[in-house]
Amino acid sequence: MKKFEFKFSKATNAFIYIGIALAVIAFGVNTYFVITQGVGEEDKIYPIVRYVLMYFVATLLFVVLVSLKVASYYSIDGKTLKTSFGIIKSKYDVQKIETIMIDRTNHKLSVYFDDKNYIVIAVKEDWYEDFTDELLKINPKIEFTIKSKENGAEN
Repeated sequence: MKKFEFKFSKATNAFIYIGIALAVIAFGVNTYFVITQGVGEEDKIYPIVRYVLMYFVATLLFVVLVSLKVASYYSIDGKTLKTSFGIIKSKYDVQKIETIMIDRTNHKLSVYFDDKNYIVIAVKEDWYEDFTDELLKINPKIEFTIKSKENGAEN
C-alpha cells in the first residue's frame, strides 16, 4: 500500500494549530473554573451542564483537528484508492477511473471517474507523478493528461 500525505495550505495549517491551542486553553480554563468556583450552592444543574458541555466541545474540537493533521492522506491499496480526511474516509475503485489530469495552470491533480464524478487530489506537486504511476500500475487503461500553461506571444 502506497500512502500520500494530504497537503494543507499554510493558512489551513495555521488555523488547525490555532484551533488545537484554543481547545487546550478552553479545557484548561474550564478546569480552572471547576476548581475555583465549584458547581455552585443554590443551582447545581446549570453549572454542571455548562462544565460538561464546555469539556465536550473542547475535547471534540481537539480530536477533530488532531485527526485532520494525523490522519489525512490518500492511499492506493490493490484495487482501491482510499481517501482519508481526518475522520472522514472514502474508497474509490481504481478500475472506474477514466482520466488523471495534472493541471499545471492551477497546480491541481484531478481524478475523473467513468460516472462523470471527479476528485481533486491535494498532495505535494513532487508526488504527482508517483501518485499517477501507482494508479497506472493497477489500471493501465487510465488516460493520463497534462494541462500546461500556454506560451504567450512574447515567449
